[in-house]
Amino acid sequence: MTMVEPPPLTPLIGDERLVGMDATVSDFWRFALPDVTTNNVRGWLAEYLVWRAIGVERPVRVEWDAFDVLWGDIRIEVKSSALVQRWAQRADSKLGFTGLRGRVLDPATNDYVDVATYNADVYVLAVNLAGREQFDQLDIRQWRFAILARSTLEATGQSSMVWARAQQLATAVVGFDDLADAIQAAYAVAG
Repeated sequence: MTMVEPPPLTPLIGDERLVGMDATVSDFWRFALPDVTTNNVRGWLAEYLVWRAIGVERPVRVEWDAFDVLWGDIRIEVKSSALVQRWAQRADSKLGFTGLRGRVLDPATNDYVDVATYNADVYVLAVNLAGREQFDQLDIRQWRFAILARSTLEATGQSSMVWARAQQLATAVVGFDDLADAIQAAYAVAG
């Protein structure tokens, strides 16, 4: 089967006008992404933090890739969790991560392969540890990152994991400033 390639991507900057109405791309972003506490957006922020930690100024996210970040030869999967959610809660959320194994798209058939596998060399499990009273969606210091080598994660056979277990298995648990070094160290273990 021949694959149809997507059109070239020119990242938007926000001031572009939507044709046929009085609105900009920034207006749409304010509607769709008003904060970073919703599950999808928090995950995208975690990916962005990894990109920035490794020195990429303007990364562009690729949807549905087998992993989230490519840094040289290092394939990185990023998962996120947080105590605070956008909806009303009786108590803080339990910190956990799902989808550690994934099915990859076979470009020859345009179907996903049958077996889910570990598709990255390094896994960054990111959590925002702030409670409701301390939560500041723009304070990156509230994030911690457990860095796991693929071999360590693969040995567990797990597709999901709670934060406490991630910390036990991690080669390091770090803040944003130490993230790049911790990824490189985990890759040395995974290699």
